[in-house]
Formats: sequence, C-alpha cells, structure tokens
Amino acid sequence: MPTDRDSAATPGIPTPSSHCETDPQDLCAAVGAIFERFGVAAADAAYVAESLVDADMEGVPSHGVMLVHMYAQRLRSGSVTAASRAAVTHDHGACVVLDAANMLGQLSARQAVAIARERAAEHGIGAVAVRNAFHFGAAGRYARALASDGCVGIAMSNTRPLMPAPGGAQSVVGNNPLAIAVPGDDGIPVELDMAMSASAMGKIRLAAAAGREIPAGWATDAQGVPTTDAAAAIAGMLLPAAGPKGFGLAFMVDLLCGGLSGGATGAAVQPLYGDSAIPYNCAHFFLAIDVAHFRDAGAFARTVSDAAAVVRSSRRAPGTERLYAPGEIGWARRAESGGACRVERPVLIELAALARALTAALPSSIANLVNDTDLTA
Repeated sequence: MPTDRDSAATPGIPTPSSHCETDPQDLCAAVGAIFERFGVAAADAAYVAESLVDADMEGVPSHGVMLVHMYAQRLRSGSVTAASRAAVTHDHGACVVLDAANMLGQLSARQAVAIARERAAEHGIGAVAVRNAFHFGAAGRYARALASDGCVGIAMSNTRPLMPAPGGAQSVVGNNPLAIAVPGDDGIPVELDMAMSASAMGKIRLAAAAGREIPAGWATDAQGVPTTDAAAAIAGMLLPAAGPKGFGLAFMVDLLCGGLSGGATGAAVQPLYGDSAIPYNCAHFFLAIDVAHFRDAGAFARTVSDAAAVVRSSRRAPGTERLYAPGEIGWARRAESGGACRVERPVLIELAALARALTAALPSSIANLVNDTDLTA
C-alpha cells in the first residue's frame, strides 16, 4: 500500500527534475523566520520548521515546507495561535487530556509526547489526548521520539471527513494517520507511518499543482466516481486503503482522538484548506508504552532489530534491488541525501515570496535559487 513515507517515485507526483536542492539548516532558518513574524517564539518556530524540513528530507513533501503558506494564512487570520503550551484539562495518573486552543500542532504534540513519556516511566503506560488541535505534520515524528527514549510510541490524528464508507458516495471519515514506532538497537528506525487512504490529500495537491494525473484507485470525484483528475479528486473523496479495512481503522482513530479528548469527531473537524479564519479543530492521541516495565529493554530492542534484519535479507522478487523494513525508506532517503533537502521549485518560490512579503530573513542560499521574475510571476 502506498503511504506518505514509503512511496519514493509515485506516479502523478512531480519528478526530481522539478526540485531544487537546499541546505536544510538554511531552509529551517527561512521557515522559522516566517513563523516568528507571526509572534511565534524563536525556539518554537525553529521546532515547527525542523518538523517540516525533516519531512522533505525523508521524501514526504506532502508534510513538508509546502505547508508553510497555509500555516501562515491561518496564523494571520487567527485560527491558529502563537501559543507555546496547551492547557491540561484532565490529569489522572497515566492519562492526560490537553486543550490546545488552536496552537500549532507540532507544539502541542511536543508537549503531549513529553507528558506521555513521563507518565510511562512512572506507570508503564502514558496516554495523552489533545482536543482543539491543529495539523501536526508527520505522525511518525512523535512515535519515533518516544521510541528513541525506550518506549513503544503511538501517535494518531483525525481529519475532516475525506473518505466514504465502502460503496458510499458521501465522505464520513478522515484519512486519519496512525504511526507506531518501536525501539531497536542498530540505529535504523522501525516504524509504521500511514494514513488510512490509498494516498494522502497532500500528494494529490502536489499533483494538481504540477498539472499531473493521479493513479487510479486514489480518489473519486464529488459524485463518487473514481477519477485520475487531481482537481476533481480535491473536490471529491479519497478512497480508503484496502477498502473496509482502511475505512474501519480510520473510523476507530477518529474516535480515539476526538472521542477520548472530548474534541471534534467526523464533520466537526473542519477543512484544513478551507476558510482560514475557522479553526481546524482536529484532535490527537499519543500513547507511550515503556518497554522496561514489560521486559529488559535491550533484549526487546535486539528482537526488534533482528526482526527488521530478517525482512531486509529475505528473498527478493525478480527486478527488486532492495527490501526495506517498515520506516527504513525515510531513513535511507535522509542517509542518501548528501546533506541536501530537495524541495519542489514552486514551493520554494512561494516560500521566498512569503518571506519577502513579511520582510522575514531569507538566507542567501535560498534566495539565490529564485529570482525576481519568479517572485513577480
């Protein structure tokens, strides 16, 4: 199944020739400077910027710098705030509920992960639900953070309804992402990070921006008819991965996030790319399981890495050069990047134009990749 993290060269997505290679530190500085212009604290802006650039570094542009313009629109209109901390509304030992009050999702997620880890150390398990939340980028980032600290990490979010029930012609559930990461002992992350649709809406938006068709099986038009037209898909519905299985998982994630937090579920979650003055109103759920409360943490990590090694070394089908354990493709892309972050050129032009409009600092290495003609086109 194609997922955000595990699709290296998916049809309908801009090809590498449409990308520019950037210095990731300079790109983080450019993105962070933009968020600072909206009153986001420097350290918080840097954290959010790093999360977006990391997604691009791992080959997941749908969760990368392309989101900056939309985030900026929402910060400008007030549906996203520059707050640094979410309010704790319920605190019962291993279980905590946060009210994010529409702050940047990466920041409330960072806080939730820290609380989940703290409670897991004490109780063996820490669970944090977040309501009134905003888009938090790639879910795997938070699951990995927990795994790097000796926990099984689980992170999920709900979205506005984007998918019909199997056979349906009305969107009733989001393509709600789920990430699970487990600690290994060889430095290679073992992680599942997937949305419940056959493809993320962000990938379809990238295809539409590039004037490309999308693969069959990704989406339908507004009438529920399967389509390869990206614009029709944006106005239509995503199709669930694996039919009723993906739909059922998405339905449960919606209830775990919005139901447990007392936040929004279903159509109460608003369109991410809708009216920027209306809060997105999604919900998140994070679960940390401290391995050491179950068995020796080092032994578990060896079990994980040994299992992943079996996958990598298993017999390959004809024409297959390499096999990957879950989560390894993103790690390999970063390792093979040569220290450069590849960003689609139109996204970089949009970023530079936004920085200019806000009089935000733009590192010369980024500014030199675009010209005045690009910015006035």
